[in-house]
Amino acid sequence: MIYTFLGPEGTFTEAALLKVPGARDAARVPATNVNAALDAVRDGAAHAAMVPIENSVEGGVTATLDAISTGGELRIVREEVVPITFVLVARPGTRISEVRRISTHGHAWAQCRGWAAANAPDAVHLAASSTAAGALALLDPASPAGDAAICAPIVAEEHPELEVLASDIGDNPGAVTRFVLVSSPGALPPRTGADKTSVAVPLPEDRAGALMEILEQFAARGVNLSRIESRPTGRYLGHYFFSIDVDGHVQDARIADALRGLHRISPETRFLGSYPRSDGARPQVKDYVSDDSFASARDWVEAILGG
Repeated sequence: MIYTFLGPEGTFTEAALLKVPGARDAARVPATNVNAALDAVRDGAAHAAMVPIENSVEGGVTATLDAISTGGELRIVREEVVPITFVLVARPGTRISEVRRISTHGHAWAQCRGWAAANAPDAVHLAASSTAAGALALLDPASPAGDAAICAPIVAEEHPELEVLASDIGDNPGAVTRFVLVSSPGALPPRTGADKTSVAVPLPEDRAGALMEILEQFAARGVNLSRIESRPTGRYLGHYFFSIDVDGHVQDARIADALRGLHRISPETRFLGSYPRSDGARPQVKDYVSDDSFASARDWVEAILGG
């Protein structure tokens, strides 16, 4: 197996990948950005890619939501949730009072800006492609790095030439990030009873009730939405698609029937995958939307048609 992930080494994304059975012994290739990681799968250079998709503080990772919903089709086959903790690192001898520019990924900055405002009030955010990239740039004399960087503790552990100025600097101690393992379309992960299904649904037209028609496909079948976010398609102003996660597997009758309804309303709906939930939580399913109820209703109608 060849895996790729949002690099460089030492990111939270690599930590998520290492939770996949067998990944520690497989080839792991860091990618410079989410698009590069997913394109490696599309091109056949990697069997699967681990990328961040949702954060408990900032919500959806837009780069991933957009990249997986456009271009060649891909499938989410697994999810992992990683607790997020941060440290502030700098070159040896740097004091926090001297820090004027802090390099890190935008999501990391969003989770630490309260701490930065209180402890380094004169510092501004310098965007980096990842938390690890921002920290490692401090080691490159030719890089326009900041005075300090926010990164995962593992980066500081692996690079003792960086000095830790402060630990546990996140504003939300319970913050987590959800990552997904993405591969080419193929056999679906088997249904476990504690699953999640992801879809991207373009809004067919901008009119009153259009979103309600989409949501009704789930509500009428007792399907719970665990996440819904709107993203611009880029075609023109006001044209959006909805990135949606629901509780259940496409092999569940209620999920399959909801997807049929979605496709009738929005034929460009993209199925992104059905896969086990990382927390193993099973949804509460009403009797009237169970697989047996759907089968009974189908048999009833067929009996009517058969005279």
